[in-house]
Amino acid sequence: MKLFYAPGTISIAVAIALEESGVPYTTHKIDFKNPEVSRPQLLEVNPKGRVPVLVTDHGILTEAGALLDYVADLAPDASLKPSDPYKAAKMREAMYYLASTMHVNHAHKLRGARWADKESSWEDMRAKVPETMTACCSYVEENIVTGPYVLGETFSIADAYLYVVSTWLKGDQVDITPFPKFHAFQKLMEERDSVKAVKAAGMLG
Repeated sequence: MKLFYAPGTISIAVAIALEESGVPYTTHKIDFKNPEVSRPQLLEVNPKGRVPVLVTDHGILTEAGALLDYVADLAPDASLKPSDPYKAAKMREAMYYLASTMHVNHAHKLRGARWADKESSWEDMRAKVPETMTACCSYVEENIVTGPYVLGETFSIADAYLYVVSTWLKGDQVDITPFPKFHAFQKLMEERDSVKAVKAAGMLG
């Protein structure tokens, strides 16, 4: 399999999951600062022009949540998602919140053109990011990190997702330290071999 990724983006959550799974994969780096080269390469595999993209023997997959689920299914012995339906739903509940709310709030910093045409509107969006991301951190602290990990004592693909989102906070001018459970989660994740591997590969930016 080949993972199309860009450093620092949510695509790195898929790389972390792949490292956890032990499933062999290769990578293709997309440089969004060099669109003349990177954009055509990306559009060949994803008409949305976004990462992550996973090229498999069966076809092409996109969207981080779908890729994370797929990787977990490929490596059941790695126990990357729970077999219990309720716990699996709680895992996805966290992931869908990150995708639909926290990721979108973060995107307002640099992707204002997705929602408004006037540059003055983009500036207003950027100015709001520290407030909305701080509010998201409060929600994560109170409702998502139930123990050391999202599902308490058990690591899951939701943790890969949440960890990558946590790495955006400094750039969003949000201090994670007032959120002790979230901060401890981030530090715990940094001790995992999977996170060390993607860091060593320069994938976290």
